[in-house]
Amino acid sequence: MTLTLIRHGLTEGNLKRLYYGSTDLPLTETGIAALRTDPPAAPEAQDYYTSGMRRTEQTFAILFGNRPHEIVRDLREIDFGHFEMRNYEELKDDPEFQRWCDECSEDAVCPGGESGSQATDRAARALRHIVARGRDAVCVIHGGIICGLLARWFGGTRFDYPCEPGRGYVIEWDGEKPVSYRAI
Repeated sequence: MTLTLIRHGLTEGNLKRLYYGSTDLPLTETGIAALRTDPPAAPEAQDYYTSGMRRTEQTFAILFGNRPHEIVRDLREIDFGHFEMRNYEELKDDPEFQRWCDECSEDAVCPGGESGSQATDRAARALRHIVARGRDAVCVIHGGIICGLLARWFGGTRFDYPCEPGRGYVIEWDGEKPVSYRAI
């Protein structure tokens, strides 16, 4: 089976380099235009999913039209807690942010939010149910989740798997084990 993970299109949060995950931002006009003119080469699937956040629903509608899909809320992005909707310049002198950066690990919890590991755990649990169906699937979700999952499945860190807005990866599975991936 194949599991295609597509990151939502460009948002204002991306442009302003904000830490945002739980904030329900829409796509920008530029993001909408980019998805229409240069969509990812996603394979057809039997099942389709989103995180239900506005940016994933908009991306899904542009790429797949009115196809039926299921909302799986556990595929949403990391909750950045106190850092949500702020950028590095706003946070660099915040002692909590400095501690979070100094820890520099997947297990570092954003105050009032969650860690990268917690977000990846949540999404991996949700995907187990999707993969167990054994049907090709497409999930329109979030960059941090995609990168965290690939690092967990194939090694390295989340930074080894760049995922620009409107792009993603196709993962080949053998039963319940991911065996290869390719960027789209």
